[in-house]
Amino acid sequence: MTKMKTSSAKRPNSTDAYVGSRVRMRRKVLGMSQEKLGEQLGITFQQVQKYEKGANRIGASRLQTISQVLDMPISYFFPQETPAAGGMGESGQSDYVSDFMMSSEGIELNRAFARIKDPKLRRKVIDLVRTMAATEIS
Repeated sequence: MTKMKTSSAKRPNSTDAYVGSRVRMRRKVLGMSQEKLGEQLGITFQQVQKYEKGANRIGASRLQTISQVLDMPISYFFPQETPAAGGMGESGQSDYVSDFMMSSEGIELNRAFARIKDPKLRRKVIDLVRTMAATEIS
């Protein structure tokens, strides 16, 4: 007999979900598939999916390996304390930015922007986007 999921099904711990989302974001920025990450970790892509959704916790040794494979310090994967947030976690604005950065548009924009080497041109792009956003709000 199989168990049916109900609305009372256990939800991922918010820290586990955050850590998983950071794994996903970094993996996508690198253009790495779940399969490729799984191969490098010696696990299935389904396990990578569970980690990224926060459904399964990432153990300390596994997180250390993930940080090496994704070339990021372990601290990158954890919420940073911010005075405005009153402790662990990020503000709603930061959640919006994080969600956008994990989207396909955010990743594409980030990759394209990172290819611009001239700092003055990068500044002009930022100014242009700010102006366009201000026009949209008005």
